[in-house]
Amino acid sequence: MTRDLKILSISMLLWGIGEWMFYIFQPLYIQQLGADPIMIGSILGVNGLVMSISQIPSGYLADRIGRRPLMWFSWISGLAATWIMALAPSLGTFVIGLMLYGVTSSVMAPLNTYVQAARGKWSVGRAVSFISSAYNIGGIVGPIIGGIIAETFSLRSVYYASGVLFAFSTLTVLFVRKQPVEARTIMEDDTHLLHNRRFLGLLLVIALVMLAVTLPQPLTANFLQNQRNLSLGQIGGLGSLGALGSVLMMLAFGNLHAGIAMLIGQGGLILFAVLIWNGGSFLWYGLGYFFMGGYRLCRAMTVALVQPVVRQREVGLAFGMVETLNALAFMVAPILAGVLYQWRPVSVYPVSLLVLLLAFFVSWRYFNGRHKHEDLVVKETTYEA
Repeated sequence: MTRDLKILSISMLLWGIGEWMFYIFQPLYIQQLGADPIMIGSILGVNGLVMSISQIPSGYLADRIGRRPLMWFSWISGLAATWIMALAPSLGTFVIGLMLYGVTSSVMAPLNTYVQAARGKWSVGRAVSFISSAYNIGGIVGPIIGGIIAETFSLRSVYYASGVLFAFSTLTVLFVRKQPVEARTIMEDDTHLLHNRRFLGLLLVIALVMLAVTLPQPLTANFLQNQRNLSLGQIGGLGSLGALGSVLMMLAFGNLHAGIAMLIGQGGLILFAVLIWNGGSFLWYGLGYFFMGGYRLCRAMTVALVQPVVRQREVGLAFGMVETLNALAFMVAPILAGVLYQWRPVSVYPVSLLVLLLAFFVSWRYFNGRHKHEDLVVKETTYEA
């Protein structure tokens, strides 16, 4: 493992602990501040919109000015946003902090671009999966700690603790080295990223898959507390199982062909929806959360799928477009989940299951149909700008 991947792993581990301390409880805290299910879904949906509009500019700038400055910006703004949420006296101020925190998701394109350049001899899938695993290892202990803090003190106190951890994570990431901006390239087949039909086809599949694997998640904590009477500590434990599932699934399947790994990840979310829907005990819910780790596997594989089919100089922009789709899924899914939850809370899961099965079928056909024998690697010639 290279030096910079080690530094990023430490920083992502700390960030994972801090973010997962409050992430799983966030819908509950918004509810505590006075929001109903539709408002919760709308707030999370607007947050997803903020996340989506920042991705392409971030990826574009990563190709033009470099990845490290944008990574530093995201870490610092995320730290500031967390303290705004912690100190917020009302729902309105909290939402301002949440929206600013949404902007920090713009780190994904520069981060993934940085990782694929700093991976050394590792494959893109392995490097991205490893960094994501470091984040999710933090997510194993974060929800447990968050649940203990929430039950001992309050949900607000969780944000204070997260803010302290984010400060250490930010200090750590400042030590990563600068990477050179890529030279100009000429691609033999396509003249521009938006003329790359293989890339655009992948985007359509990714959009459907990410919507499907996101839909059953946003209001599950509310469902388990309000309809299944689980405590905050139990919900925190479920979050830890979800992070453990993410780590194990990415370490186990991150080296597989990206299309196969994405299908496995979708299978995990299918099991998640079934077990939350029909499970009658903490054991079944825990198993469901373990399989929810397939979401992180799918998200990591979107990067591994796209990287071989675009020019090196456009990797940042391509990753930005992919992360825009991921963020748009995070915008649409909570709104749909909120409407379904308001109508009938349990309906979120059978509807999600139908969407998941559709996405699984479409992606399976895509990866095993006419693209099965295609050489997806872009050929390019590089020259200095």
